[in-house]
Amino acid sequence: MTDDIREIRRLAAQVAADVYAPMADELDAERRPLPVEERKRLGELGFLGIALPEEFGGSGAPISHALAVIEELGKVCRPAAFQVFESNTGPAQVINHLGTEEQRRRWLPDIVAGEKTMAVAISEPDAGSAATDMRTAAKPVDDTYVINGTKRWISNGGEADLYLTYTRLSDAPGSKGIGGIVVEKGTPGLSFGAQEKLMGFRGIPSADVIFDDVVAPADNVVVPAGGFGKLFGVFSIERLGNTTMSLAVAQAALDRTTAYVQEREQFGKPLVEFQSVQTNLADMVLQVEAARALLEKAADSAGTGLPDPFKVSLAKCTANEMAKRVTDLGMQLHGGNGYTEEYGLERLHRDAHGWAIAGGTPAMQRTRIVSELLGRRFDQRR
Repeated sequence: MTDDIREIRRLAAQVAADVYAPMADELDAERRPLPVEERKRLGELGFLGIALPEEFGGSGAPISHALAVIEELGKVCRPAAFQVFESNTGPAQVINHLGTEEQRRRWLPDIVAGEKTMAVAISEPDAGSAATDMRTAAKPVDDTYVINGTKRWISNGGEADLYLTYTRLSDAPGSKGIGGIVVEKGTPGLSFGAQEKLMGFRGIPSADVIFDDVVAPADNVVVPAGGFGKLFGVFSIERLGNTTMSLAVAQAALDRTTAYVQEREQFGKPLVEFQSVQTNLADMVLQVEAARALLEKAADSAGTGLPDPFKVSLAKCTANEMAKRVTDLGMQLHGGNGYTEEYGLERLHRDAHGWAIAGGTPAMQRTRIVSELLGRRFDQRR
């Protein structure tokens, strides 16, 4: 770990403890998103532009620096960490890597400052893991596109100001017709479904995004038809953010459990004195450290560019499943207290399951791992 990362991690941990820890319980209980003024605070601190270019207000630092901040905030308050996640590892990176110079200048400075947020709209009611089955279509009309369709499970749906929408931009079959276009909130015909009541992710909005003859200018097209592969190439950065959120959840569970088993006494001695407790605690440490090593390896492969998709899938699959196991072990070692909201373990466990679904499930990551390993593509429809 470099001195730069140590310093940014220290600062993020301090901000998390001082600012976001006091509001985390309330955001979860009331399912409220992070207030706009707090998002702007993150922008003022420079957290929203760590991995975005300096010319647009960012720091131009390696993605590993942004991941350090995501982890420290994510240990304490996932709604706050999500803002850093979206700006540094989410759809803003698609604009950064694939957008035109004009698009980058139009959208990135506001995202870096926290003035606007951008969500990515991919999944549909009948197109989840099978993303190329999407039906949302954008028809060219003069110098615009008219968009119709419905997107589902859209994180920050209804809250975000901009929506990077994966849609059919031509009649070509499969992935050949898919590209990406940005739609601004407030555009006539754009509406949102009711906020989902999810098991976890509370404080991170999720809703359907509905397009009913939505007209977007042609210069909002970030990736033309046939660019689906490029879109998912950049999506590997988002999977690094997802991996980090899983790691943050697991590290928080490990930290809380380590403290608890040394303080809590049964049969006249601390829990940690029992060999079975030591075994479970050791398993938690082993799993967290293994996932961290894979994440660091994947992040190092990116630098300020795109990461190795094979290393990313290894890290994401491992961290997603690890977080579910580690938070479950933490709950067990807390006994009855682990099942209460007071100790925070149940919330960590709820959120762990959410990150394992988002951004490509572990089952899909396993397919990607073998695909990258063998240099082959597997048609799941045959």
